[in-house]
Amino acid sequence: MAIVAETVSLPAETIEAVRAQAAELGFDGWLLYNFRDNNPVASRLLGLPAMTRRYFVWLPVEGTPVAITHRIEQQPWSTWAGENRQYSSWRELDAVLAQTVGGKRVAMEFAAGDAVPYVDRVPAGVLELIRAAGAEVGSSGDLVSAFYSRWSAEGEASHRRAARIVRDVAHDAFRRVADTIRSGGDTGEWAIRTWVRDQLIERGLKVGADADIAVNANAANPHYAATAEAHAPIGPGDLLLIDLWGKENDAAVYADQTWMGFVGDTVPDRLAGIFGTLTAARDAAIQHVIDRSAAGHVVRGYEVDDVSRAVIEQGGYGPSFIHRTGHSIDRDLHGSGPNIDNLETRDTRTLIRGIGFSIEPGIYLPGDVGFRTEVDMYMGAGGPEVTTADPQAALYPLLRENPFA
Repeated sequence: MAIVAETVSLPAETIEAVRAQAAELGFDGWLLYNFRDNNPVASRLLGLPAMTRRYFVWLPVEGTPVAITHRIEQQPWSTWAGENRQYSSWRELDAVLAQTVGGKRVAMEFAAGDAVPYVDRVPAGVLELIRAAGAEVGSSGDLVSAFYSRWSAEGEASHRRAARIVRDVAHDAFRRVADTIRSGGDTGEWAIRTWVRDQLIERGLKVGADADIAVNANAANPHYAATAEAHAPIGPGDLLLIDLWGKENDAAVYADQTWMGFVGDTVPDRLAGIFGTLTAARDAAIQHVIDRSAAGHVVRGYEVDDVSRAVIEQGGYGPSFIHRTGHSIDRDLHGSGPNIDNLETRDTRTLIRGIGFSIEPGIYLPGDVGFRTEVDMYMGAGGPEVTTADPQAALYPLLRENPFA
């Protein structure tokens, strides 16, 4: 029989903040559910590891918080400050749930129609169970943003440190490619991927450090990954994409960026034009977030995607932009907060203060070339800001004396 030694840790100030936010969203409370760690939102918020029996935690807008726990797993709840309603049989569980949430409007980690997969954590059968108990269930998406994906002060600081490292490694990788080719040496996608990964780790990003390095038609595959067995050489006349990411430790926040260069001293007009369309789309999305926030308006992920996508469509490349404009960033590379998305899903969640995300439109022409530009944004106390220094305005001509000027 598995033994769990850790105990629940949920500060009183967090409970009070949940109450206020849930009330503002029109819920009677937030009902957390977990089983074998299938809901990391509950695990992280409560400070509990995976357990072998189902548990629920009811955080009501008014009244005493309630944990619904199995009798054989009580040690983790020894520090629980609220009421502990125990069960052994499924009949007891049904009765306790009805007693606890019957007639309530509860927030849970689900998204109707799986519209936001990063929130859709609670199994359909559990939703049936809660509805059978007499509760109305709504999505906890905005609560997840506020209490799971919002950056702590140290998380923000760690992201900013990572952002500097990621940018510097990308630029150094371009220099390495240029120097190797000028000296008559050979290099390729796998060699640069390995070098980038090693440099990220050496400079302090010891968790999740990696990169996608792609040239020409390989860059037209948004999730291309070079391997030791299958990779392309990098040489004069190639278009080169470097997408790289990493963070300092498990509690830190990721930085995730994409940069592009051309292996030559002059960028062909066609490539420069396509990349110009892409940067215009990126910058329009960024400006929309800044302007709407400054005017006091709510900004939602799908709206920002629409702005970016419209620029690319006007440029004639709409069908070639085949993914969302950006993803949430938190302690996970693809976080659980709002995505910048009205293509893969319609993300209606609000870009609240304290959360971060990428802006990364792309244009992909299979069998030809692919383009992406990616920066990170943070919804700070003073307003939205780009945390990536000196966002790329044009393709870097890597064999020019100063390609980044």
